[in-house]
Amino acid sequence: MKPLCEYEYRIWSYDRPVIGIDEAGRGPLAGPLVVAGVVLPLYYYHPDINDSKKLSAKKRRMLYDIIANEAIAFSIDIVDVIEIDRLNIYQATKRSMEKIALYLPAKDVLIDAMPINSEKNTLSLIKGDAKSISIAAASILAKVTRDMIMDEYDLIYPEYQFKKNKGYPTKTHIDALNVFGYTPIHRKSYQPVALSKRIKY
Repeated sequence: MKPLCEYEYRIWSYDRPVIGIDEAGRGPLAGPLVVAGVVLPLYYYHPDINDSKKLSAKKRRMLYDIIANEAIAFSIDIVDVIEIDRLNIYQATKRSMEKIALYLPAKDVLIDAMPINSEKNTLSLIKGDAKSISIAAASILAKVTRDMIMDEYDLIYPEYQFKKNKGYPTKTHIDALNVFGYTPIHRKSYQPVALSKRIKY
């Protein structure tokens, strides 16, 4: 059996496709949450697909194109900060994953860590992006998409160094919050942002 394919093979052996779902951006103070879902062909394998956090940015970008071209179907949902602040990050993630599970064409769903409500057959796997090729592929789509968005925001708000920190609470990001206040893309329900003042934007 190929690495990362154990859970897929249990489903593929019945000639059923499977949806893998993962997200990028639950922890940052700024920027959207991005949730991705992927349906790979039966018995699909690529030796480089792995947990996106274990891959270089260059490798993720290359794999993004491969996955997008070779998947049966995929979906990417971008959840903005207004929705995150309105629902809270847990509920926003859950709702987005449920939407993707409903939309994509398969009845079996593997999700990274998050239990969801669905009429489909779902299995939540802790550290699923290191256990399932479908979840790992989804993690790559989500991570690359979010990184590209944050790189664009870096051009608009250069003081926060979003190209480097992607919105995560690094020292330089916290220092910028304390000096410049928060921007429209900051999550105001997150404590470090709520404690800052909106000065510049």
